[in-house]
Amino acid sequence: MRIGVLALQGAFEEHIKMLNALGVETFEIRQLKDLSEIPDGLIIPGGESTVMSKLLDELNIRSRIIECVNDGMCVFGTCAGLILLCKDTGDERCKGLGLLNCQAKRNAYGRQLGSFQTTEEFKGLGKIPMVFIRAPYVSFAEDDVEVLSTVDDKIVAVANDKTLATAFHPELTNDLSVHKYFIDMIKNR
Repeated sequence: MRIGVLALQGAFEEHIKMLNALGVETFEIRQLKDLSEIPDGLIIPGGESTVMSKLLDELNIRSRIIECVNDGMCVFGTCAGLILLCKDTGDERCKGLGLLNCQAKRNAYGRQLGSFQTTEEFKGLGKIPMVFIRAPYVSFAEDDVEVLSTVDDKIVAVANDKTLATAFHPELTNDLSVHKYFIDMIKNR
């Protein structure tokens, strides 16, 4: 199994460390040529969603990601990655990939001072630690999107057959369960 991590901005190194701890071969995606072969999976980390959206277009990576998903690749987005995976990002400056029939609410918990940690239920995993940093949430999800977790009645984790997204940062904890969940998605596709 080989999983690429979008390394344009954000906590991509932390995702690589989590995958390495699980024995998964990883590589960084910084330009279009890094996606010349279709990996089994792709992780889009947190960061600044409007900047990442702009870079996806400037580097001509956006359409290649969509092609790879259409050809079987699974994708996992955290925080800004969740926003980018949604059909509706809630901000005209940030064009989503449209891989999840959802609407995102950006910076839903406020600025940096609104960051927090909690332990909540995640479907199939039980209670897990969650770190929220200027986090979004999903304000609306279509029927083809499974809600995996909520915090204070707000949707913070969703999935469909090839796509997983969390509003929180599992890579900033010591818990490998969400990354294992993604690996299982890849294995079961």
